[in-house]
Amino acid sequence: MATKTKQKRIKNPAKPKNRIPVHPKGGKLKGESTGRRGILFHIGNLLIVLSLLTSFIVFYPVISAYLFPQQIKPANELKGDYITIPKIKAQAPLIFNVDPWNEAVYQEELKKGVAHAKGTALPGESGRSFIFAHSSGNPFEITRYNTVFLKLGELKIGDDIEIKRDNKIYKYAVTQTKIVNPTETEYLMKSETDGIIVQTCWPIGTSFKRLLVFASPV
Repeated sequence: MATKTKQKRIKNPAKPKNRIPVHPKGGKLKGESTGRRGILFHIGNLLIVLSLLTSFIVFYPVISAYLFPQQIKPANELKGDYITIPKIKAQAPLIFNVDPWNEAVYQEELKKGVAHAKGTALPGESGRSFIFAHSSGNPFEITRYNTVFLKLGELKIGDDIEIKRDNKIYKYAVTQTKIVNPTETEYLMKSETDGIIVQTCWPIGTSFKRLLVFASPV
Protein backbone atom coordinates (compact mmCIF):
# COMPACT_ATOMS: atom_id res chain seq x y z
CA MET A 1 0.00 0.00 0.00
CA ALA A 2 1.13 3.43 -0.80
CA THR A 3 1.81 5.57 2.15
CA LYS A 4 0.13 8.95 2.37
CA THR A 5 2.46 11.85 2.74
CA LYS A 6 1.35 14.26 5.35
CA GLN A 7 1.63 17.92 4.41
CA LYS A 8 2.52 20.29 7.13
CA ARG A 9 0.12 23.21 7.45
CA ILE A 10 1.70 26.57 8.14
CA LYS A 11 -0.46 28.28 10.69
CA ASN A 12 1.00 31.78 10.58
CA PRO A 13 2.63 32.55 7.23
CA ALA A 14 5.04 35.46 7.32
CA LYS A 15 3.56 38.67 5.93
CA PRO A 16 5.52 40.36 3.16
CA LYS A 17 7.21 43.54 4.24
CA ASN A 18 6.67 47.00 2.66
CA ARG A 19 3.42 45.93 1.10
CA ILE A 20 1.32 48.83 -0.16
CA PRO A 21 -2.24 48.71 1.25
CA VAL A 22 -4.87 48.29 -1.43
CA HIS A 23 -8.60 48.71 -1.12
CA PRO A 24 -10.25 45.27 -1.41
CA LYS A 25 -12.34 46.46 -4.37
CA GLY A 26 -9.51 48.26 -6.10
CA GLY A 27 -10.62 51.72 -4.94
CA LYS A 28 -8.81 54.41 -2.99
CA LEU A 29 -8.17 54.18 0.69
CA LYS A 30 -10.15 56.50 2.94
CA GLY A 31 -7.04 58.30 4.18
CA GLU A 32 -5.82 58.99 0.65
CA SER A 33 -9.21 60.42 -0.42
CA THR A 34 -9.41 62.64 2.66
CA GLY A 35 -5.90 63.93 2.03
CA ARG A 36 -6.72 64.94 -1.52
CA ARG A 37 -9.87 66.72 -0.40
CA GLY A 38 -7.81 68.64 2.13
CA ILE A 39 -5.35 69.75 -0.54
CA LEU A 40 -8.18 70.86 -2.85
CA PHE A 41 -9.80 72.73 0.04
CA HIS A 42 -6.62 74.71 0.73
CA ILE A 43 -6.11 75.43 -2.99
CA GLY A 44 -9.69 76.71 -3.21
CA ASN A 45 -9.17 79.00 -0.21
CA LEU A 46 -5.93 80.30 -1.71
CA LEU A 47 -7.67 81.11 -5.01
CA ILE A 48 -10.43 82.97 -3.15
CA VAL A 49 -7.89 85.04 -1.22
CA LEU A 50 -5.95 85.84 -4.40
CA SER A 51 -9.13 86.91 -6.23
CA LEU A 52 -10.15 89.19 -3.35
CA LEU A 53 -6.66 90.69 -3.22
CA THR A 54 -6.66 91.28 -6.98
CA SER A 55 -10.08 92.95 -6.81
CA PHE A 56 -8.88 95.22 -4.02
CA ILE A 57 -5.78 96.24 -5.97
CA VAL A 58 -7.81 96.92 -9.14
CA PHE A 59 -10.46 99.00 -7.38
CA TYR A 60 -8.20 100.66 -4.81
CA PRO A 61 -8.07 104.03 -6.64
CA VAL A 62 -11.88 104.16 -6.75
CA ILE A 63 -12.32 102.97 -3.15
CA SER A 64 -9.72 105.45 -1.92
CA ALA A 65 -11.35 108.36 -3.75
CA TYR A 66 -14.71 107.63 -2.10
CA LEU A 67 -13.35 106.94 1.39
CA PHE A 68 -10.91 109.85 1.44
CA PRO A 69 -12.38 112.68 -0.69
CA GLN A 70 -10.06 115.48 -1.70
CA GLN A 71 -10.09 118.68 0.30
CA ILE A 72 -10.82 121.69 -1.91
CA LYS A 73 -8.61 124.74 -1.38
CA PRO A 74 -9.71 128.32 -2.11
CA ALA A 75 -8.44 129.66 -5.43
CA ASN A 76 -6.23 132.26 -3.75
CA GLU A 77 -4.32 129.46 -1.96
CA LEU A 78 -3.50 127.61 -5.17
CA LYS A 79 -0.22 128.17 -6.96
CA GLY A 80 -0.25 127.88 -10.71
CA ASP A 81 -3.13 126.93 -13.00
CA TYR A 82 -5.95 124.80 -11.60
CA ILE A 83 -9.40 123.40 -12.29
CA THR A 84 -11.88 123.06 -9.43
CA ILE A 85 -15.28 121.37 -9.45
CA PRO A 86 -16.73 121.99 -5.96
CA LYS A 87 -19.70 119.60 -6.10
CA ILE A 88 -17.58 116.50 -6.66
CA LYS A 89 -14.57 117.79 -4.70
CA ALA A 90 -12.31 117.63 -7.72
CA GLN A 91 -9.27 119.89 -7.86
CA ALA A 92 -6.09 119.43 -9.87
CA PRO A 93 -3.35 121.34 -11.69
CA LEU A 94 -4.30 122.25 -15.24
CA ILE A 95 -1.63 121.60 -17.87
CA PHE A 96 -2.08 123.55 -21.09
CA ASN A 97 -1.44 122.66 -24.73
CA VAL A 98 -1.19 118.89 -24.38
CA ASP A 99 -1.34 116.96 -27.66
CA PRO A 100 -4.58 114.90 -27.49
CA TRP A 101 -3.51 112.74 -30.46
CA ASN A 102 -0.27 111.53 -28.88
CA GLU A 103 -1.10 108.98 -26.18
CA ALA A 104 2.45 108.72 -24.84
CA VAL A 105 2.52 112.49 -24.33
CA TYR A 106 -0.87 112.97 -22.71
CA GLN A 107 -0.60 109.88 -20.49
CA GLU A 108 2.59 111.31 -19.03
CA GLU A 109 0.98 114.72 -18.46
CA LEU A 110 -2.10 113.17 -16.84
CA LYS A 111 0.15 111.89 -14.05
CA LYS A 112 0.65 115.53 -13.09
CA GLY A 113 -2.93 116.75 -13.33
CA VAL A 114 -5.65 117.57 -15.86
CA ALA A 115 -4.85 118.28 -19.52
CA HIS A 116 -6.03 121.05 -21.83
CA ALA A 117 -6.12 119.89 -25.46
CA LYS A 118 -3.69 121.67 -27.74
CA GLY A 119 -5.47 123.49 -30.56
CA THR A 120 -8.55 124.41 -28.51
CA ALA A 121 -9.13 127.82 -26.95
CA LEU A 122 -7.54 128.68 -23.63
CA PRO A 123 -9.96 129.41 -20.76
CA GLY A 124 -10.91 133.07 -20.85
CA GLU A 125 -10.32 133.37 -24.59
CA SER A 126 -12.95 133.40 -27.32
CA GLY A 127 -13.91 129.85 -28.31
CA ARG A 128 -14.20 126.53 -26.55
CA SER A 129 -11.62 124.81 -24.35
CA PHE A 130 -11.34 121.03 -24.22
CA ILE A 131 -10.14 119.57 -20.90
CA PHE A 132 -9.66 115.88 -20.11
CA ALA A 133 -8.45 113.56 -17.35
CA HIS A 134 -8.82 110.08 -15.87
CA SER A 135 -11.84 108.74 -13.98
CA SER A 136 -9.72 105.82 -12.75
CA GLY A 137 -6.32 104.41 -13.51
CA ASN A 138 -4.07 101.40 -13.77
CA PRO A 139 -3.67 100.13 -10.17
CA PHE A 140 0.02 99.48 -10.83
CA GLU A 141 0.55 103.10 -11.88
CA ILE A 142 -1.41 104.86 -9.18
CA THR A 143 -0.89 108.61 -9.07
CA ARG A 144 -2.59 111.40 -7.20
CA TYR A 145 -4.69 112.48 -10.18
CA ASN A 146 -5.72 109.09 -11.58
CA THR A 147 -9.25 109.47 -10.23
CA VAL A 148 -9.71 113.24 -10.32
CA PHE A 149 -12.80 112.96 -12.56
CA LEU A 150 -14.17 109.84 -10.87
CA LYS A 151 -17.46 111.56 -9.97
CA LEU A 152 -17.82 113.70 -13.08
CA GLY A 153 -21.01 111.85 -13.98
CA GLU A 154 -22.70 113.29 -10.88
CA LEU A 155 -22.70 116.83 -12.30
CA LYS A 156 -26.05 118.38 -13.16
CA ILE A 157 -27.10 121.44 -15.12
CA GLY A 158 -26.13 124.57 -13.21
CA ASP A 159 -23.23 123.05 -11.25
CA ASP A 160 -20.09 125.19 -11.02
CA ILE A 161 -16.67 124.67 -12.60
CA GLU A 162 -13.81 127.06 -11.87
CA ILE A 163 -10.55 127.46 -13.75
CA LYS A 164 -7.58 129.47 -12.56
CA ARG A 165 -5.22 130.61 -15.33
CA ASP A 166 -2.53 133.25 -15.02
CA ASN A 167 -3.91 134.23 -11.59
CA LYS A 168 -7.38 134.92 -13.00
CA ILE A 169 -10.49 132.95 -12.09
CA TYR A 170 -12.92 131.90 -14.82
CA LYS A 171 -16.27 130.51 -13.74
CA TYR A 172 -18.56 128.24 -15.74
CA ALA A 173 -21.92 126.57 -15.23
CA VAL A 174 -22.79 123.11 -16.56
CA THR A 175 -25.28 123.24 -19.43
CA GLN A 176 -25.25 119.68 -20.75
CA THR A 177 -23.77 116.19 -20.32
CA LYS A 178 -23.34 113.67 -23.09
CA ILE A 179 -21.91 110.16 -23.56
CA VAL A 180 -20.18 109.57 -26.90
CA ASN A 181 -18.00 107.00 -28.63
CA PRO A 182 -14.20 107.38 -28.58
CA THR A 183 -14.28 107.89 -32.35
CA GLU A 184 -16.40 111.05 -32.02
CA THR A 185 -13.51 113.48 -31.97
CA GLU A 186 -15.22 116.49 -33.54
CA TYR A 187 -15.43 118.08 -30.09
CA LEU A 188 -11.68 118.57 -30.24
CA MET A 189 -12.06 120.85 -33.23
CA LYS A 190 -12.05 124.63 -32.91
CA SER A 191 -15.40 126.15 -32.06
CA GLU A 192 -16.70 129.70 -31.96
CA THR A 193 -18.91 128.82 -29.01
CA ASP A 194 -17.46 130.17 -25.76
CA GLY A 195 -17.16 127.67 -22.95
CA ILE A 196 -15.45 124.44 -21.97
CA ILE A 197 -15.88 120.72 -22.45
CA VAL A 198 -14.63 118.46 -19.68
CA GLN A 199 -14.08 114.83 -20.68
CA THR A 200 -13.29 111.54 -18.98
CA CYS A 201 -13.58 107.84 -19.84
CA TRP A 202 -16.90 106.11 -19.22
CA PRO A 203 -18.02 103.91 -17.51
CA ILE A 204 -15.59 104.35 -14.65
CA GLY A 205 -12.58 102.07 -15.00
CA THR A 206 -13.12 101.45 -18.73
CA SER A 207 -12.43 103.22 -22.00
CA PHE A 208 -15.56 102.08 -23.85
CA LYS A 209 -17.17 105.53 -24.02
CA ARG A 210 -16.44 109.17 -23.24
CA LEU A 211 -18.41 111.35 -20.84
CA LEU A 212 -18.54 115.00 -21.92
CA VAL A 213 -19.64 117.83 -19.65
CA PHE A 214 -20.40 121.13 -21.41
CA ALA A 215 -20.21 124.38 -19.44
CA SER A 216 -20.70 128.04 -20.38
CA PRO A 217 -19.12 131.18 -18.87
CA VAL A 218 -21.05 132.91 -16.08
